[in-house]
Amino acid sequence: MKTITGEIKKGEHTRSDVLAMQEGACAHVHGIVHTLRDLGDVRFMLLRMPQGVLQCVLTDREADVREADAVKVEGCVRRDGRAPGGAELHVQSVQVLARAAGALPVPIGKNRMNLSLSSDLSLRFVTLRNLRKRAVFKIQEGVVRGFRQALLEEGFTEIHSPKIVAQNAEGGANLFRMEYFGRRAYLAQSPQFYKQAMVPVYERVFEVGPVFRAEKHNTPRHLNEYTSLDFEMGFIDGFEDVMQMEAAVLQRIIQVLESDYAPQLDLLGVKLPQVSSIPAVRFDEAKQRVSERYHRPIRDPFDLEPEEEQLISRLFEEESGSEFVFVTHYPSRKRPFYAADDPQDPRYTLSFDLLFRGMEVTTGGQRIHDYREQVDKMKRRGMNPEDFAGYLTLHRCGTCPHGGLGMGLERFTARLLGLDNVRMACLFPRDQQRLDP
Repeated sequence: MKTITGEIKKGEHTRSDVLAMQEGACAHVHGIVHTLRDLGDVRFMLLRMPQGVLQCVLTDREADVREADAVKVEGCVRRDGRAPGGAELHVQSVQVLARAAGALPVPIGKNRMNLSLSSDLSLRFVTLRNLRKRAVFKIQEGVVRGFRQALLEEGFTEIHSPKIVAQNAEGGANLFRMEYFGRRAYLAQSPQFYKQAMVPVYERVFEVGPVFRAEKHNTPRHLNEYTSLDFEMGFIDGFEDVMQMEAAVLQRIIQVLESDYAPQLDLLGVKLPQVSSIPAVRFDEAKQRVSERYHRPIRDPFDLEPEEEQLISRLFEEESGSEFVFVTHYPSRKRPFYAADDPQDPRYTLSFDLLFRGMEVTTGGQRIHDYREQVDKMKRRGMNPEDFAGYLTLHRCGTCPHGGLGMGLERFTARLLGLDNVRMACLFPRDQQRLDP
């Protein structure tokens, strides 16, 4: 009888191993043939590996290798400054493990494939093999790593909340309804109720997970399914504590990217933002200042229009050099029922959005923690508290002053990398037209 012990055997060399080897060393690697370039007497084969591409030189004219084949390669290392990473592998033997059945439908070896967005997304299984596309999602991995590291170090506990729910957390009609064994249910718009419920359990919690919005508009900034980076923290003195925590999280994200993702950042030509200090401005003041500075009339006194977000970002970048700006004290009528109202002026809430390079990437604030206050606000909005009996158990059975936020991973990634459509920061986007691949 065989037993499995969990011992991970050392396999072939990695790309980093090869690049660190001395001239003439023997290396064994595996990967996918990214491109082949024929120069007559030799062929150059770029091997796609987890860490990047490794240049291999094929001198055997009979080697039956094609693009997209999975191969094992043995060869000698040669130092060459013209090769990616400064070294290449002169192939002595190659073994084809799996063959592509046909030619690739797009030239993934090109720096830019010049495809329309629709074509790119329709061929996503293939286009993601392009090195620039790969770099986007490697950097996105770093964003999540930084988010998770920062919060774990601050005593947060990671949770995983359900995505099939009975109650509407965010208000509005943008819900995906479904039948659940004869009952009405929804796909979760947010982990909000569950985050709050876990504050009396762990005090500080966070989650990285999907959320669903049945948005009926088709814009470069919206997805119907996206990944939300959420956290909730108890015993706060005010919503400013939540903003301070987000600033610390952003600092860690940038630190992780600078430390571990320089090749991907260089490939995409990304300049990381400074996050040592982020300005904050009240909602009403921000609208007024933008109106005066850029001679733009205020059309919606209760929310920010996309153009206003761009102008607020522009204003504060000009004044402070920051590409981030917190906009605080949003009107109560535009915030969810659980947002705490400002005791100085109940028309506004103790809430905020974080704008980054002209677009909102985070919404957060302080929550109502008093049972009677929460019930009264529900009634003022025409809501039936009995419909939220489970959620109100949180307040009735005791909680603490708390607050938190949610950040859209794809939207943040798009802003960070200068992508003009959020779909390009999503592996397999879901919007009104797209349910495949």
